[in-house]
Amino acid sequence: MSQPIKNGTIAEIEGRRRIYFDGYWIKYYEPPPETLEAKKALIEALTRRLFNHVEHGINIPGIRAAEARAAYEGETDPDRKRVKGAMLAGALFNRATAIFTKLVELKADGVEIDPDDPLMTECGSYLLEALDLGHMVRHRGGDEGIDELWGEPFKAFSQPIAAFYESRYIKIAQTMRDIDRVTTTLAATFEGSTQVPDIAPLIREFAEAAKRKCEILRTDPMIFEVWPAFVVASDRLRNIRPQLPPAPSLAEIHEAQEGNRILKAGTALITHIVRARVPMPTSARELLDRCDQFRRCFLDPRAAARRAAALPSADGGA
Repeated sequence: MSQPIKNGTIAEIEGRRRIYFDGYWIKYYEPPPETLEAKKALIEALTRRLFNHVEHGINIPGIRAAEARAAYEGETDPDRKRVKGAMLAGALFNRATAIFTKLVELKADGVEIDPDDPLMTECGSYLLEALDLGHMVRHRGGDEGIDELWGEPFKAFSQPIAAFYESRYIKIAQTMRDIDRVTTTLAATFEGSTQVPDIAPLIREFAEAAKRKCEILRTDPMIFEVWPAFVVASDRLRNIRPQLPPAPSLAEIHEAQEGNRILKAGTALITHIVRARVPMPTSARELLDRCDQFRRCFLDPRAAARRAAALPSADGGA
């Protein structure tokens, strides 16, 4: 019997260097050298990425952290306090990034910065507090937060860069697993549907494009091939229109409407997951529940029989 592949195994596959984690071969990138400059660049990139995926209005400049804290601590309304907590988290992140930037500039001027320097400690404390407040922040596409994004800058600050890169590969493997889980469920949901026949190949194309997108960096030259492939596969799936008979019944219209909503919701969810490169378990669970309910209501043979029995007869009787 062949030995199982160990996590972290690096190999050339079809001419490309890949690393293995939890069942997936992921495109491998050599981590940058362990320097303050590299950490600064990484934290800045992760902070930009964070604000790109969370709700609007929380990218508060670090210089206003004290104002944000006073507003948060003085708020009594629970809903407003959540938003103000999100704003404080954003301000703390920006404050930490500003401190780290200045430390790197000092180092470039020849000033030695020890790991236990008070400013380094202060930077870490801001990131930790922001991480704690991160549960109040919602994803830009809905109610769910993405805790992993709030933890990444602190990981990059507190871990060696190589260790941080490894943690990202683990998260990408988890993301790929969720892409497979959601798209497999979507394909099974519409299996046998007369309104959206032959949809499985489009879903498979979308799933493969999504997995390729979530593993690649924006700076990779392959982005000019990978991103268009993902956009086209997404558009093809989202633009499907259910096929209805010339005189559809009310049940058939309801099936078409809900099927269309599920396809759009599934496409949007995978897009959010791919762009953030982290799982969204709450949203995924809600979509899978909707798929199960749709299939039981519209495609299960027993449901079809119940609907047929409820329709008026040809002579107008019940």
